[in-house]
Amino acid sequence: MPDFKAIETFLWVVTLGSFRGAAQKLNTTQPAISQRIAQLERELGVKLLQRDHRSASPTPSGRQMMVYAEKLIGLRSEMLAVVGDRSAMRGVLRLGVAETIVHTWLPQLIKSVNRAYPNLSLEIEVEITPDLRARLMAQEIDLAFLLGPLPDPTVRNRLLCDYPVGFLASPSLGLGQGTLTLRDLAKHPIITFPRKSQPYETIRSLFNRPELPPIRLHASASLATVIHMAVEGLGIAVIPTDIVEAELADGRLQLLKTDLHIPPLTFSASWLDSADTTAVERVAHLASEIAEVGGFAGQAAPAKPEPQPAIKRATHEPIG
Repeated sequence: MPDFKAIETFLWVVTLGSFRGAAQKLNTTQPAISQRIAQLERELGVKLLQRDHRSASPTPSGRQMMVYAEKLIGLRSEMLAVVGDRSAMRGVLRLGVAETIVHTWLPQLIKSVNRAYPNLSLEIEVEITPDLRARLMAQEIDLAFLLGPLPDPTVRNRLLCDYPVGFLASPSLGLGQGTLTLRDLAKHPIITFPRKSQPYETIRSLFNRPELPPIRLHASASLATVIHMAVEGLGIAVIPTDIVEAELADGRLQLLKTDLHIPPLTFSASWLDSADTTAVERVAHLASEIAEVGGFAGQAAPAKPEPQPAIKRATHEPIG
């Protein structure tokens, strides 16, 4: 009788479309994947996959097999979730995170994962939301904390938290008195999120008015750079206020009073729907709890009801 490892291997080869992708997902080698598939085909007595040098697709028998493979793997995941020892959950979970979360509650999440699932390893990459979205859809990461939710039928979302956005500046600019208008703000460089991001477009549209002078809009993919530039008095930062609590407390930055409102940034945990998402769902649930305890959750509610790693950062230290 075929074992679960061979069935799971077949499932991932079909889902990812290649032996190479399945090998990366299952943390093994392509020859090992080929051996498992060959063994499964021998035991069933049918050819399950059509293979060429780059891709693999299911045969008619393989498509039938997929229906039962998804049921079997899904039932196994449900069984482990209900009756299994949580500490026995093992493997590697590839997590993509927007930098806003890195600067707030990500360390607490890592500690919680270490305590609850000591045999589960995290590979964490920090990137901007458009890149996280692309990598999730390409199945290069398993779970993403990004600006969302993602409106795609193949994606499951769990809303995590809201971050209010404020106008922040060094006291050296002398902007701390009174309520500032859009024209007042436009006299200074605005420092904010990188191009391609939703917040950047929101802020650009806000200042893109004919009655205003041309805005000097500095975009940076590094949140640390944005904060440093604002502290140095090089402009007004438009970023989540929660990530500069220390700078506000010691007076290096001040929150400006304005007559404007920028919608808060809403982050979600997003992952692709598949037969085996137990580890992903549990980490997403932990993230939701931690965000709520930290006071970031606001009115966020699950979009759909959902039952010490090494951090690999992108070289440009991107922001949400």
